[in-house]
Amino acid sequence: MKEIIEKVNILKEKLNKWGHAYYVLDNPVVDDAEYDKALNELINFEKKYPELLTQDSPTQKVGGVVMDKFEKYKHKLPMLSLSNAFNKDDLINFDDQILKEIENKKYNFFVEPKIDGLSISLIYKNGILFKGVTRGDGFYGEDVTSNVKTIKSIPLSISDKNDYVEIRGEVFLSKKEFEKINKQRQNNDEELFANPRNAAAGTLRQLDSSIAASRNLDAFLYYFMDREKFHTHSDSLNYLEEMNFKINNLGKICNSIEEVYSHIEYIQSQRENLEYEIDGVVIKINDFDLYEKVGYTAKSPKWAIAFKFPAEVKETTLKNIFASVGRTGRITYNASLEPVQIAGTTVQAATLHNADFIIQRDIRIGGKVKIKKAGDIIPEVIAPIQNEEYIKLKKWTEDIICPECNSNLERVDGEVDQYCINSQCPRKIVRGLEHFVSRDAMNIEGLSIKIIEKLFESKFINNVADIFKLKKFQKELIQLDKMGEKSVNNLLESIEKSKQNSLEKLFFGLGIRHVGKKTAKTLAINFKSIDEISKLGFDQLDQINDIGPIVAKSVCDWFEIEQNLNLIKDLKELNVNMIYLGNEGTKNNDKITMKSFVITGTLSKPRNYFKDLLEEFGAKVIDTVSKKTDFLLAGKEAGSKLEKAEKLGIKILSEDDFLEMIGE
Repeated sequence: MKEIIEKVNILKEKLNKWGHAYYVLDNPVVDDAEYDKALNELINFEKKYPELLTQDSPTQKVGGVVMDKFEKYKHKLPMLSLSNAFNKDDLINFDDQILKEIENKKYNFFVEPKIDGLSISLIYKNGILFKGVTRGDGFYGEDVTSNVKTIKSIPLSISDKNDYVEIRGEVFLSKKEFEKINKQRQNNDEELFANPRNAAAGTLRQLDSSIAASRNLDAFLYYFMDREKFHTHSDSLNYLEEMNFKINNLGKICNSIEEVYSHIEYIQSQRENLEYEIDGVVIKINDFDLYEKVGYTAKSPKWAIAFKFPAEVKETTLKNIFASVGRTGRITYNASLEPVQIAGTTVQAATLHNADFIIQRDIRIGGKVKIKKAGDIIPEVIAPIQNEEYIKLKKWTEDIICPECNSNLERVDGEVDQYCINSQCPRKIVRGLEHFVSRDAMNIEGLSIKIIEKLFESKFINNVADIFKLKKFQKELIQLDKMGEKSVNNLLESIEKSKQNSLEKLFFGLGIRHVGKKTAKTLAINFKSIDEISKLGFDQLDQINDIGPIVAKSVCDWFEIEQNLNLIKDLKELNVNMIYLGNEGTKNNDKITMKSFVITGTLSKPRNYFKDLLEEFGAKVIDTVSKKTDFLLAGKEAGSKLEKAEKLGIKILSEDDFLEMIGE
């Protein structure tokens, strides 16, 4: 047995060394056949002697774990977003703000590319990878450890054996892998990913880790969270590199904003040559010891900023203009284009927004147009190129009938958009179903738009209530193209589970016009059941904070339609919950529940942290101080909101008062 253990350890050591050379250093030392031979040999040893399988074995990168769902994980320190700079003046202002805080202190910056991917936090315990967690909302992320383990450039074990080591970075897909995945999806008649970032995010959230393993995710690590160990960001990156993490080689120390801007220009000039997508540059103070002194805003650190690259603009020919129908019946116009490369992807279609947008810019079919990617994500036509050929082209006129059901299109007074008002328009129904099952609504996993279309065409579902009747068609569903027994069982289980959702998820999912996620929660917290909400008149709704006359009218109108009342009745009979259950972990606290709070000033943690705490107790967090406000939570430099609260006699809480109130 001693001989076997020795062989296994030698194989692990070789595979780790070869993997690091290939995936991190981009300098292979053996060919694929030799690597695969050694990996298969190790797999066979571990099958024969399971006691020799360790968490940091190279075989754990193959994937194969299938999860029911991803668990939430609370970040030890919030993963904050960065404020943005768009030009040199913004950078000078960023530097000026730092100088105000640290006066005459000498400092420099570290400048590195902003990878266009998905933020990740890696936690190691005693040198072994313990958790891989997404950013989520900055406070709570998803535990995607099983998928993170499949990323070949992330080590499963490190030389730092402390009981807690946290490292943050960015998971991404290379341009080459992105093209490969989309080609496979096209061959399988699956919806294409819009860009590498979407593909990386979708891959990291796969419940089956073997899918993540097959897509070859990669990762750059850029932030060592233990600021006590090192004094500078650049030193911490050197340490990460020593521990075999992949570090971006375009990072550089800059001693002034002039140097910073010069390096930004250099990185931008290299953008098209890189194997991965970037959408800007991150600039941060290099000296860790200055971070607390420079401080934070409610949403982002003041010691770092993201310089966003301007959107790339290209010219191409507009082949056609076509309309599509959304879940509310709103008509969106889109352009069919001659394929053109922009921001790393091939673009063949772009949005034209609404009819007024096209008419005002005089965009014509057959003409040359300029296109860009808004935020480097959504392709958008921005203007026609007016030349002699363009003048000869026929002016475009808006559609007057729905492209899906041939009903007349209508405009609402005061709005630019056209609408199909036919409640039986098939595209409206399908889009409404897609919204109902989405993550922010009923969160029914397994009902993609493709599956919904298939079920709708096969007449299994025609409205949201029909989703909860699918169980009786279990055998028929299994026979549907590409569904299969396992997929159907998982889908039915997810549907059944969704019946227990709190009211706000159902109410948002119903797709009432102007009712967003926040409004749905406000109504659920205030009135507790859908029956109570249905009884409300316009005046009652209009008086609620964050509602207003437009939303109030929309909600009242929805409950006056008999078809909608019948839908609620059907959902009740199908045992779909219609009651507000409160947030998970909500505690009863009469001092807070149903009270309204305004948060102002600088607190010890970002404002969203306190907002989330309050909402967990069923409180309402509003932006402006008024007679309806119950409490003002005030930090340092509270300003005008504090003055107004004092004048109105509103109870003012310090951070300590608030924490005492919630029992922390």
